[in-house]
Amino acid sequence: MPREGHGVAQSPQTLRMPSYPSNCLHFAKSLMDTTSRVTHSETGPVLLDIIVVGAGLGGLATAVALRQVGHKVTVYEQSAELKEVGAGIQIPPNSTRLLFQLGLEPYLKPYVTEPESLLIRRWQNGKIIGKAQLRPNFAKTFDAPYYVIHRADFLSALSQRALDLGVEIKLGVKVVDYDPMRGGITVADGIHHSGDLVIAADGIKSVARRVLLGGQEIPLRTPGMAAYRAVVDVDKMKRDPELSRILERPGLNAWIGDSKHAMTYTVGLGRVFNLVMPHPDASDPAKWNAETALQDMRAAYRGWDPVLTKILDMVEEPVKWPLLSGSLLTRWTIGQLVILGDAAHGMLPYMAQGAAMAVEDGVALARSLAHIDSLEQLPDALSIFEKVRIWRTSQMREATVLNGQLWHFPDGPLQEARDTAMTPEVNGLPFSHSPNQWSDPTTQMWCYGYDTEKEINTAWRNLRMRQIRSVL
Repeated sequence: MPREGHGVAQSPQTLRMPSYPSNCLHFAKSLMDTTSRVTHSETGPVLLDIIVVGAGLGGLATAVALRQVGHKVTVYEQSAELKEVGAGIQIPPNSTRLLFQLGLEPYLKPYVTEPESLLIRRWQNGKIIGKAQLRPNFAKTFDAPYYVIHRADFLSALSQRALDLGVEIKLGVKVVDYDPMRGGITVADGIHHSGDLVIAADGIKSVARRVLLGGQEIPLRTPGMAAYRAVVDVDKMKRDPELSRILERPGLNAWIGDSKHAMTYTVGLGRVFNLVMPHPDASDPAKWNAETALQDMRAAYRGWDPVLTKILDMVEEPVKWPLLSGSLLTRWTIGQLVILGDAAHGMLPYMAQGAAMAVEDGVALARSLAHIDSLEQLPDALSIFEKVRIWRTSQMREATVLNGQLWHFPDGPLQEARDTAMTPEVNGLPFSHSPNQWSDPTTQMWCYGYDTEKEINTAWRNLRMRQIRSVL
C-alpha cells in the first residue's frame, strides 16, 4: 500500500500528474508513464472505413491522424482543386506539437517562419506596450515552436502528407446530404457512398450540422465586425528605412486601439508581409464595394501610427471579410456522423486558435477511436470525443471573445490599467499575470500546454471505472 506524505516515489512511473493546476512535474513529463501515446486498443486496432467531408486544414489534419494509425480514409472535397483563401495563418505550439506527431515536421519546414516575439503596440504611435517572447521560450516550455505560414503552403503540406500515407482525396465532389444512421453521404450527382463513420469538416456553413440538428438552421453569430486582409511585398518595405526596422527580426506586431486592431507578420519565407485588420462593420456584405475597399481600409486606420499607415499606403488590393462565429452546440455527433472544426465551433480570430482547434479535434477523434475493441463501442468513442472537445473549444471561444475585448479598449482608465499591467513583460521583469494572453503564465499553460490525447485517455479511463463499478 503506497504511503502518503513521506516522499516515497522511487521512479518516474510512480508519479502522477496532479489534478490541480500545477507545472511542478513538467521536468519529468518525458520520463513518466507513456501510455498516452499508445496508438491502438489493448486488444488490437479496430480499423474503420472512414469518410471525411472537406479537404480544408481541419479535414486533412483529421485524415492524416486517422490514416496514420491504419484506418482507411477517403476525403471528399467540393472544390476542383485544393486551395486556401487568405494569406497568413499562425500555428501555435498546441497545434505544432500534434502536427509533428503526425509526421508533418519535414513537410512544414520549407514553408514556416518562427517569429521571435509578439509585440503589442499602442495604436497611436507604435509604442510597445506588451510583449510575449515566443522564441526560444515556447519551444522549450511547450515542446513545440510557434510558427506562421502561408495558408496555401499549410494546406499543401497537409495534403502531401495525407497522400503519402495513402489517403484518397476526391476533388470536385460536392456532398449534398448525409445519412447519419448508416454512415452515408449523397453527392451532387446522386451517388451514395457509405462507411463505418462519416466525419464532416465542411466549414462554418456546414450542411452536416443542419442534418445533425434535425434540419434546424442555427444562425451564425455576427458580432458586427469585418476584417481587411492584405499583403505587401517585403522588398518594397525594405527600401524604406523606417519600415525596414519592423523587418529586422521575424515577429508578430499587433497595433491595438479603440474597437479594432492590426495584426502583422511575414510569411512565404519572409517575402510577404501579411496584415489582418479586424474593425467594426455591421453592414450587409452583399452591399460592400470592392472598388472602394482600399480607400475604406486606409480611412479606418487614419490617425494611427505613421509606420502602420505607411505600410497601408503600400497595399494594392485588400480583401474584406465578414467575421462570423458559430453558435454553441450541445452535440457534435449522431449515429455514425460527427462534425468537427469550423462546422462545430467556428470562432473569431482573436486568439489565432481556429485551425489549431481543428487539428486538436482530429487527433482527439483518432485517439478516442484507438480505445475501441469493436464497432459496438463506436458510440462510446464518439461520445467521449464530443464531451472532451465541446468543453475545450467552448473555453477557447471564451478566451477569444475576451481577447477581442482586451485589445479593443478605447483610451481611458481601463486601457491605462491594461497597459500598466503589461509593463513588466516589456521591461523583461518577472511577472505572475498579464492582460496579454500570449504571455500570461496561467493562460499560456492552459492554451499551449494542453495535452489532447491525455484528456481523451482520462475520459476513457473514467468511463471504464464507471462501468466496472456498475457491475460490482
